[in-house]
Amino acid sequence: MTPGRLRTLCLSFNAAVEDFPFNPETSVFKVGGKLFALTALDARPLKVNLKCDPEDAIRLRAEHPGLIVPGYHMNKRHWNTVTADGSLPDRLVRELVEDSYDLVVAGLPRAERLRLDRP
Repeated sequence: MTPGRLRTLCLSFNAAVEDFPFNPETSVFKVGGKLFALTALDARPLKVNLKCDPEDAIRLRAEHPGLIVPGYHMNKRHWNTVTADGSLPDRLVRELVEDSYDLVVAGLPRAERLRLDRP
């Protein structure tokens, strides 16, 4: 996964936007004003914080020690930091980004979800 591909993936979701509320180096991807991915695209190795179901988070951390860890500076129960430098299959990283987006959308008000065409 390259930084450009990660940015393109995050922005490919309906109504996703990129914001820089912390500093110019930290990309924050949001939907409905809520964060679903946070990354420093120029960092090496490339890492991204993603929302995750708590049970899945524990399982993923056990299956991929050192590559998927509790979310850095985030709620450790609901967020993982995922190393996206090619050590994990791109397909898995894509699925984790999509799952994060879906979890955030699920928490939005119903009217907003319907506007996003995701009941």
